[in-house]
Amino acid sequence: MTQNKYYEEMKELARSVRSEYGLTTPRVRKSDIGRIYKTHKIKYDLWPLKNSPPTAKFKKLRGAFFYDEYGATIMISRSLPEAPALFTMCHELKHFLVDRNLKSVLCGEYNQNENIEVGAEVFAAEMLFPDADFIAGLVQMGVKEGECTSEDLVRLKHSTKATISYAGMVKKAYFLRFARNGILDNVKWMKLEEKMYGVPIYKQIQRQRKQAEGLYC
Repeated sequence: MTQNKYYEEMKELARSVRSEYGLTTPRVRKSDIGRIYKTHKIKYDLWPLKNSPPTAKFKKLRGAFFYDEYGATIMISRSLPEAPALFTMCHELKHFLVDRNLKSVLCGEYNQNENIEVGAEVFAAEMLFPDADFIAGLVQMGVKEGECTSEDLVRLKHSTKATISYAGMVKKAYFLRFARNGILDNVKWMKLEEKMYGVPIYKQIQRQRKQAEGLYC
């Protein structure tokens, strides 16, 4: 099987899972993936475990999948922000669905170029924001191939309430040829989003709390 065919099969698998669990928009939550985990009786933990210091060997670990006679366990790094953690949950789901014969898969920067890891990245990206929806969203906004800007991606994420990270959206924009290579690199996405749509309510509350704490210090 060629790499491209394998990656297309991972996309098709992701679309099948989305359909099975009623995921119809790019707004996928941790609870949605948790529901899939529960159906398959997958045990879910955060790494490192409580009261267990991380080892140097696993310093760059984003996620891990284990499968034995007791069933499946998926572990996600505690240090990951919300969007990367969600992506990693989807990534590890692919290992459960496709790679159980391997018994265990450790997912970090050191093995991200292996086929099974790239396949898991492709699966996760399609789970969170299917290519067809991504293309349709940009076309509806009037964006042509090769002309997508950083502002366009912010508008797309905002209008769809997509939970995929901006890093994931950038990869899609490049892969689907909506953006010229390099044009979306080094963008300060949160600052751009706040410039276009204002500071989110939760951030306003956080800042107000910090200011109030400062008054009483």
